Amino acid sequence: MSARLRSPPSLWFWLFVYLLAGLLCVSVPALAQSTSCLGIHVKVLNIRNSQGTVGCALFDSPEGFPIEFLHSASNVMVIKIRNSQARCDFEDIPEGTYALAVIHDENMDGKLNADWAGIPTEGYGFSNDASAVFGAPSFSAASFPYDGRGLELTISLHY
Repeated sequence: MSARLRSPPSLWFWLFVYLLAGLLCVSVPALAQSTSCLGIHVKVLNIRNSQGTVGCALFDSPEGFPIEFLHSASNVMVIKIRNSQARCDFEDIPEGTYALAVIHDENMDGKLNADWAGIPTEGYGFSNDASAVFGAPSFSAASFPYDGRGLELTISLHY
């Protein structure tokens, strides 16, 4: 008996499998619960440049929103910017009501810098595109329900 060697699957095979898995995450909610599509996935838009980092803070209550993110946010993520793009992926998040605050920390000092009048000089944004005209928006203005499945959000930065 001779052993027959099989060649490894081709690149096209793996590309097909990857694309199929991605389509299942988007189009079949029941299957998405058992894949890595679960969680809150945030695409950050309108990043001025690739300098510094993007900080995403996920809050599950109004306490400290959005200023006290290090003390009050349930999850905080800092992402390097590549090609003026960033994405924050929060996984293992329980069902509930949440709000997001995002900043572009261009000089990487860990805070949203402002001028002498208190107007931010670095990019910022909130879920629901909540307005920050005369100060930070309220938690209720930026809040959104999360049902424990995959949720794709986009947040546009304002400078």
